Amino acid sequence: MTNAPSDKPKVLIIIGDASETLDTMYPYYRLQEAGFQPVVAAPEKRLYQMVMHEVKPGWTITKEWEGYTINADVAFSEIKEEEYAGIMFSGGRAPEYIRYDEDLVRVTKHFFEAGKPIASVCHGVEIPAYADCVRGRKMATVPKCKFDLEVCGGTFVNEACVIDGNLVSGRTFHDNGFYVGPWIDLLVKARDEATVAAG
Repeated sequence: MTNAPSDKPKVLIIIGDASETLDTMYPYYRLQEAGFQPVVAAPEKRLYQMVMHEVKPGWTITKEWEGYTINADVAFSEIKEEEYAGIMFSGGRAPEYIRYDEDLVRVTKHFFEAGKPIASVCHGVEIPAYADCVRGRKMATVPKCKFDLEVCGGTFVNEACVIDGNLVSGRTFHDNGFYVGPWIDLLVKARDEATVAAG
């Protein structure tokens, strides 16, 4: 799945191996529906294996199954962040590994400092937390990542959609229908304002 060149506003979806399938694919297609070009970004430009994360009946921890695969359109080191209208941090196991990437940290800081629309779900919080971007911010995340958020200065809110300025977050893929829409609304508003400003 590779994007052809487009004049539509581009939005980053941050992934790695073991990104959660529904965390990734639902916003991917919703962005397309809303007239944006989703751009999948990862440590390298290659094929990645996504997973399905769910707590199996009778289990107390998350079980992992293989999901679909997805191609990264761009490597973190190649991202020119000023070219993108927004960013989304997908969940799954990938964030705990990719958060240390210096280029991803650079990119993450840009979107927080520029006030562009940001979405985060589940373990995705581990990336802006490591980049020191959640201090003073309210976010939803999967409860087991509450510590990652709070130790980095953020406030955990156990709700399906938490909006804090330009930052929209959900707990897990079960919240997709609640937080993705408000995030896209912010992208649409920013796009419309840019269009008006451009004359």
